[in-house]
Amino acid sequence: MRPSSSPSEALLRGLSGTPDVDAELDDQHLLQAMLDVEAALARAGADVGLLPGPVADEITRHCRAERYDPAALGAAADAAGNPVVPLVRELTAAVAEPARPWVHHGATSQDVLDSALSLVVTRAAAVLLRQLDAAADTAADLARTHRDTVMVARTLGQQAAPTTFGLKAAGWLLGLVAARSRLVRARETLPAQLGGAVGTLAGYGPDGPAVVRSFAAQLGLAASPLPWHTRRQPILDLAAALGGLVAAAGKIALDVGLLAQTEVGEVTEGGAGRGGSSAMPHKRNPVDSVLVTAAARRAPGLVGTLFAAAGQEHERATGGWHAEWEPLLELVHLAGGATARTARMLADLRVHPQRMRANLDATGGLLLAEAVATRLAPALGRAAAHDLVRRAAARPQFRDALLADPQLRAHLTESDVDAALNPAGWLGCAGQLVDLALDRHREQP
Repeated sequence: MRPSSSPSEALLRGLSGTPDVDAELDDQHLLQAMLDVEAALARAGADVGLLPGPVADEITRHCRAERYDPAALGAAADAAGNPVVPLVRELTAAVAEPARPWVHHGATSQDVLDSALSLVVTRAAAVLLRQLDAAADTAADLARTHRDTVMVARTLGQQAAPTTFGLKAAGWLLGLVAARSRLVRARETLPAQLGGAVGTLAGYGPDGPAVVRSFAAQLGLAASPLPWHTRRQPILDLAAALGGLVAAAGKIALDVGLLAQTEVGEVTEGGAGRGGSSAMPHKRNPVDSVLVTAAARRAPGLVGTLFAAAGQEHERATGGWHAEWEPLLELVHLAGGATARTARMLADLRVHPQRMRANLDATGGLLLAEAVATRLAPALGRAAAHDLVRRAAARPQFRDALLADPQLRAHLTESDVDAALNPAGWLGCAGQLVDLALDRHREQP
């Protein structure tokens, strides 16, 4: 078994991430991304005639992560403050003598690490987006299946009025759809970084812009019109997209956890063998909801760190850039775990329509007080109708109290009251809204 890279990795880290995404974030993949950048740099130089093609081939041949030791490079990084310096030293020593002057030609350490992180995040985001699509598809299935399943809507923690579970699921769906759109946009515009020591491309002479274009194309990344060494908007856009995704997943998890409470019991997390307690044999805890909620609590701090680090001095930062690396990778890690668990949670979710209806009926029609007041308003005026219904709501047996009020009976029959107290008649445009959400999901690219 491979030793863990940190004491808590095996025991704890798997609870916040997912193997498919985390595999793209490990040291070996980051190292390979750094070497991919060095190889692209050499090939871009050859493309514009700055160095011979065979030299670029020689450098590329040695840009394979298995030839280098990430742990040794990490230890050596302390002397320079980043791992690119020792990597360039080892890569230079590895290539044939004629190629050595051209290793890392015209670049600086930040060019390599920024571009490598763009590569790593882009590759991890491809996996993450597949998981996000699975979560959205399942949310759409729930919205479609339960388009007309009536339940209680809750505001400020209290029962408020009827809604449908389909509309709740449609809200979850659109949160995921919007998060996907932001992440795709941030991923597609995430640029390569190449500017040289102070962002002037001095090492390339007049061929600098052409090298940048070829370099970005070699990596499959966007080409930035100017180096972004201390202009960190691409990182901020990415952080906001990832933070928004975790928040969208966290909203779903929070709702599921509340609906799964024993006293509510409107949904149950599925999954064989999940949710057990070490002390209480009867417990069936909403584990995925809990873990996604935990991720949603952590993500804002990471987003905040990345935004706080964005104010960077002059042409190269003194600490702000360095502060980004780990929070960025941790945010991708959390987003991967939250998305994968949300997909599983929704796929295994058990919905209990009978319990939803029982909870809706538990207050004896009080949830339809707004519907009754709306029927009375044309005759009495909105304020007077509201006050009349509020007085009836304060008495036992809401329906009986309404029918006992002579002012109400002057304008509404018993059949009118019963129609107003029917939850299915006070759902507004819920079904149409579900359909609109499903249309939006189908239309996304």
